[in-house]
This record gives sequence, structure tokens and C-alpha cells, in this order.
Amino acid sequence: GRVVGFVSGVETTHPDKGTEMFLYELAVDPAAQRRGHGRALAAALADLARERGCYGMYVLTDDDNAAALATYTSAGGGPPEPAVMLTWTF
Repeated sequence: GRVVGFVSGVETTHPDKGTEMFLYELAVDPAAQRRGHGRALAAALADLARERGCYGMYVLTDDDNAAALATYTSAGGGPPEPAVMLTWTF
């Protein structure tokens, strides 16, 4: 009966590919972690993306974030691909 986490996503429409879902943020209260809440939240966002007609979903995380990697792969994501992230700081 209490909130223990949240997930947010952003739909991105590409003119030549269609719409995909970006899993922007996922958080679970530390006291409620390792009980499947993160997996359920990620899976719920994937279900919503399918319902909305998205052709896929993606998320970015650090390659040493074992908890995130385990959560996302158990929710159907993966396998991880090599990536490079560039950032602008203003």
C-alpha cells in the first residue's frame, strides 16, 4: 500500500524509424530493493511502450552498475551493447 519506486520514460519519434521509448529514470527505495520492484517497473514501461506502438525501448547505464544491469536484463532488456556517451555541461 505504499509507494516504493517510480519509472519515467520518454517517447522519441524518429522520422525514418517510428517511435521508441527511452527509459529515462528508475528508482526504488533502498529498503524495498532486491524484491523485484525495479524489474516490475521496467517491465510495466515496456508494456506501455508496446501498447503505444513503440518499436522498441532503450536505457543507458554505467557498465559497472551491476544492480541496474541485473534489473534491466531480468525485465527483458539486453544484452548490453558497447556505447559512448558524450555530454554537454552548461
